[in-house]
Amino acid sequence: MEKDILQDIIAQKREEVARQQEAVSLDQLIRLTENLPEGRSMKQALAASPHGIIAEFKRHSPSKGWIHQEADSAVIPPAYEKAGAAALSILTDTPFFKGSLKDIRTARPLVQLPILRKDFIISPYQIYQAKAVQADAILLIAAALTPAECRTLAHTAHELHLEVLMEIHHERELDCLNEDVDMVGVNNRNLGTFHTDPGNSFRLASLLPHDVLKVSESGLSSPALLRELRDAGFRGFLIGETFMRTYNPGRALSDFIQSLKL
Repeated sequence: MEKDILQDIIAQKREEVARQQEAVSLDQLIRLTENLPEGRSMKQALAASPHGIIAEFKRHSPSKGWIHQEADSAVIPPAYEKAGAAALSILTDTPFFKGSLKDIRTARPLVQLPILRKDFIISPYQIYQAKAVQADAILLIAAALTPAECRTLAHTAHELHLEVLMEIHHERELDCLNEDVDMVGVNNRNLGTFHTDPGNSFRLASLLPHDVLKVSESGLSSPALLRELRDAGFRGFLIGETFMRTYNPGRALSDFIQSLKL
């Protein structure tokens, strides 16, 4: 049997969140979120974009090691915006992806794009953290949560005026969708094994509600593939490694968008 990486990540995440709450209580965190602006709509930005690219800031992967070790969150997110990204995804997991909330805090005053906090969110505490650093949306991963947990966490996000991208990988996770989900992401990567198959988006497209904004995630390196996915109904495309493995991720994104127009 293949090792389930997701189980290891979630086990460490529970310990990490517990330590964070000891350092900064939920009450303290709630006070930090008071009087913050509502933020930007990632859903509207994707719907209005001609390409819908969510450009991801990602240093490391548990399956592939370092992707861009010296990546600077003060440099790459603004370069992504200049290149024409519709939205940003910033990984904030430290043990496995070498990111942190500091990356969002650094990028936020430098960009006007919606920012997605991409992490393994298992607690309302992490949603208040996302609000405190002025993220605009959070990722919820169905494979890591029960339907009841998805409902509670999505509702908490909406109370804080944060949008919700619900990520699924299999049709059995469709019961995690609820009225507080703004966007549904189909992850082409199995988070248990990290095997990636872009065909997963095509398989699940027809099973998703017609009125939900659909996002395809992982393994997207070809402009031709994005055009096919748009034809299948997707309006958001989360792309990280394709750009982050290059010397200049902003330039790589700009070239990619230009090639979409061919």
